[in-house]
Amino acid sequence: MKFRPLAAGIAVLTAATVALAGCAGGGGAATGGTTAGKTLTLGSLSNVTSFDPAQAHLGHLMPTYQAAYDTLILREPDGTLAPMLATKWEYNDDQTQLTLDLRDDVTFTDGAKFDAAAAKANLDHFKSANGPDANEAKSIKDVQVVDDDTVRVDLTEADPAMLYYLSQAAGFMGSPKALGTEAIKTDPVGSGPYVLDKAASVNGSQFTFTKNPKYWNKDLQKYDKVVVKILPDVTARLNAIVSGQVDAVLLDPKTAPKAEQAGLTQTKWTNDWSGLLLFDRDGKIVPALKDVKVRQAINYAFDRKTMLKEVMGGEGEVTSQVFGKSNDAYIPALDDAYPYDPAKAKQLLSEAGYPDGFSMNVPLLPGTESIMAVVKQQLADVGITIKLSSVPQTSYVSDIIAGKFPLAWFQIFQGEPWVAIRQMITTDAAYNPFHTTSDELQADIDAVQTGGDKAGELAKKVNQYVTDNAWFAPWFRVNQQYFTNAKKVKVEVQIQQAVPNLYNYSPAS
Repeated sequence: MKFRPLAAGIAVLTAATVALAGCAGGGGAATGGTTAGKTLTLGSLSNVTSFDPAQAHLGHLMPTYQAAYDTLILREPDGTLAPMLATKWEYNDDQTQLTLDLRDDVTFTDGAKFDAAAAKANLDHFKSANGPDANEAKSIKDVQVVDDDTVRVDLTEADPAMLYYLSQAAGFMGSPKALGTEAIKTDPVGSGPYVLDKAASVNGSQFTFTKNPKYWNKDLQKYDKVVVKILPDVTARLNAIVSGQVDAVLLDPKTAPKAEQAGLTQTKWTNDWSGLLLFDRDGKIVPALKDVKVRQAINYAFDRKTMLKEVMGGEGEVTSQVFGKSNDAYIPALDDAYPYDPAKAKQLLSEAGYPDGFSMNVPLLPGTESIMAVVKQQLADVGITIKLSSVPQTSYVSDIIAGKFPLAWFQIFQGEPWVAIRQMITTDAAYNPFHTTSDELQADIDAVQTGGDKAGELAKKVNQYVTDNAWFAPWFRVNQQYFTNAKKVKVEVQIQQAVPNLYNYSPAS
């Protein structure tokens, strides 16, 4: 089976793309399907370009990797961390050493034993392989084998997200015999519940997995076979779920009504926030943005409720904060921190010395023309002129994180507090390209980093600061619109993830 990468692109479903997605024809109740005979068939937006566990990526690809690989720690549907290959774990007092006790009854599908040496080999490989989620290992200094079933992870500094990362890409464990080989790129060698059937798999089209007969945890092995069909086009996903070719799939506000008419069951949860990242808080490109009143004015300029209705079909929740409901940093009152108030926006601009407004250059990602037209109009209504500059999809992310623009639209995953802080707020965060900070904010960030069990609660101060100082202009949290044939499959939501974990599916009867 040869691997061929699909077109490169950012790993988000843009609001405008959702709004523009076409509805497919057809109708009638979903019939047929593949769950019968204990086969689960999933429709996936994303293709796996390498089964090397160090190249694994969270989100849409998680169920595919989970078929073949176990993680050190299991993340339950509600986000609770539970034992998997690691049975228990403990930090030292300053949170810089993490000791994990490991199972001693697990083997990989090539016969190699899972033990502390294998765990070390995987973590070392993940750290050096520079995969898409390599940042998860950034704080790992080295990994020590304590004994056959105990490993110690030494950190350069406290990392409140490390346990979470070990339930994600950094936690996938592959056979040490196969790591780094060409073969593992196309043929995964893990200890997971299923084994890739190469003869029934075509990269870019579908992956077929059969039950691992020697799997150690039969409770997670709910199917004899798992098939993942690669369907990046939303119309193709709609057709597949309505016709019964797949049992579960992610749709969008334009295609969801057709699925509902076909009698399919919809499950919703919020995963991303959508809005503007106001990067240039020191005014290096646009001097006006240095004034907090200007950034606050931008927030007051947006009619979030109308935008949610017109752009997302009402599928979401308006908000003015970048931390989601599912983590401890969330502050309910901040959802309405910036109600629509164009008069107040104009007043703040005047107080900041811009009574006649100002202009700035903003990137335009292909497929977001509709939402950016709304942005342009609503900012123009308060006196701010923006010029939209088209940026190719292949360079959009690299351009905005390189600091080429004062602000940009994006749709960002609402992860655990420290994950979100490291992604958007710390001076080395990808989405803080001008490395903005302050003494007050840095003190709050440091408190979170060393806060241990209190880190989530301490992150509320970070949330309050970046909201008060208008580092961002969020509009809404976006609903994931996931559809299943309830007669054939049951599914539990996986919070803070684009699609459910593989373990969250089970036969309906």
